Amino acid sequence: MDFIITSLQSWDTSIGSTIKNTAVEISKKHRVFYVSTPPSLTQWIRNRQKKNDEEIHKGLYIIWCTFPALPVNQMPFKWLFNAVNYLNNYLIAKTIKKAIRKYDIQSYIHLIDNDVYRSRYLKQLLHPNLSIYYRRDYVIGVKYWRKYGPTCEYELVRQSDIVITNSTFFTKELSAYNTNIYTTNTGVNLELYDASISHAEPTDLQSIPSPRIGYTGAVIERRLDAELLYRVASQLSQYQFVFVGPEDEFFQNHRLHTLKNVHFLGQKAVSQLPEYIQYFDVCLNPQILNPITEGNYPLKIDEYLAMGKPVVATSTHTMRDVFAAHTHLATDADSYVQAIEDALKETKNEDLRKARIAFAHTHSWGHSVEKIYAAIEEYKKKLSLQK
Repeated sequence: MDFIITSLQSWDTSIGSTIKNTAVEISKKHRVFYVSTPPSLTQWIRNRQKKNDEEIHKGLYIIWCTFPALPVNQMPFKWLFNAVNYLNNYLIAKTIKKAIRKYDIQSYIHLIDNDVYRSRYLKQLLHPNLSIYYRRDYVIGVKYWRKYGPTCEYELVRQSDIVITNSTFFTKELSAYNTNIYTTNTGVNLELYDASISHAEPTDLQSIPSPRIGYTGAVIERRLDAELLYRVASQLSQYQFVFVGPEDEFFQNHRLHTLKNVHFLGQKAVSQLPEYIQYFDVCLNPQILNPITEGNYPLKIDEYLAMGKPVVATSTHTMRDVFAAHTHLATDADSYVQAIEDALKETKNEDLRKARIAFAHTHSWGHSVEKIYAAIEEYKKKLSLQK
């Protein structure tokens, strides 16, 4: 069958994307139609340039929504939210039906990637052969989604034929709403994060001496523990802490910027990240513990390990469940300091380096998507037994 994907993420997002990588992998065996999110009303007013559907490569098509999504999150009444949100769903369904006719889609699986608002009614409007809801981030833990998000997500989980998640933490929570639920974990782009490739040292790293303790990704308040980082970097003033990624306003104004051994290098293209990781001595994921981070699957850990690097990270559920054997886990500033010291002792251990790479290779996008296929087959077997 073909796959139609609706997601919170627009196809032209500039950051790395789990769902985009998943779509690319699925397109190796099936036609995939990725419905890029409609622009906001403000975006539509500023830029009314119409985008035509495009084939990214054989089997992968991007369907652009050229109409704006009406704002719904601040609606004062639930009935009004439901009405306007249904209209947004109806317009998206109309775009999808047009693509179904254009590309002669006979039967298809609808994969909903965390799109709790704009895909809420698509099963009723489209009647796909199979509907899958994919929770890979705890979006309803973000303030923006708290008013109407939980109700929409739990309804999506209930009505979907299959639910997949990327962590056992999410699976346990959502199994109360749907028993056809499967954990897939996530994948890593092994062609990009290839430890055997020798990169030139990035220019903006050359003036920063080793040892370098590095992080790649968004530097944002709801994901990273800034106070913990300040205490750790202050205690380990002999080491350089390097952050590669866009900062939010909170981090831009944080006292971390006053420390001489802390460096913020800004956002880089995804294709450049392996160049930086290669020249880090230890890689970090200093997550702050909250409902958003506790159960999420940190893709960057696979990226670090695929490059063979020692890793120090906050001890979240997924880190303990999946990565404990190949990383150093910490809970506070003191344990972070000790973990970084321990990790630095491993930088020349070739056996550990090879073990990290081998482990990361078990988390390829191919492995991840195969788990989705296995979930579909198991669901079909359940249906046939019921008949």
